[in-house]
Amino acid sequence: MAEKGSDAFRMSDIVERTGIAFGSLYQYFPDKSAIIGTLAERYNAIGRDCVQKELVGIRSLHDLHETLWRMTAAYYQFFVDEPAVRDVWYATQVDRTLQELDKEDGVFLANLLFEALRPLAPSVSGQRLVDFCQMVMVLIAAAVRHAITLPTKDGRRALNAFKELLPHDLGSDQAGATTARSRKGS
Repeated sequence: MAEKGSDAFRMSDIVERTGIAFGSLYQYFPDKSAIIGTLAERYNAIGRDCVQKELVGIRSLHDLHETLWRMTAAYYQFFVDEPAVRDVWYATQVDRTLQELDKEDGVFLANLLFEALRPLAPSVSGQRLVDFCQMVMVLIAAAVRHAITLPTKDGRRALNAFKELLPHDLGSDQAGATTARSRKGS
């Protein structure tokens, strides 16, 4: 898949390279989407481990920005080091079933961030923190996935620009309450 891309990749490529009989291959993988789904699950597990390792280092909200940056940089490096990951991700974007896997992974990653931040921000409402974590993880994924479409030098430059956009804190909980009160009064 890394050589041909997900569109040109065929089940017969696996048979030719491995010597596995078609029947045996189809017993476990009825179609190309099943293979890509299995690879996506494997790569998602590696990505989850990477995020968990970075979140261990967050001891206070002062660590937030650098932790998010390390997660972003590690995610990008994962795509660089494993070229097939890019093709698996591309394939997940065009198949509805595989899109669901990608969505589930995003929810899982947002929950990891939520669990790391919850003890550090007890005064922030649970829903507000959930929303924050979901948006941050979506933005990190989008930035990295944009960067991998660029030549390496340009991709790194784009991510360095993104680093400046990463939050340094959770924002003011009071600002959210003030905005809600002002809307209610108008």
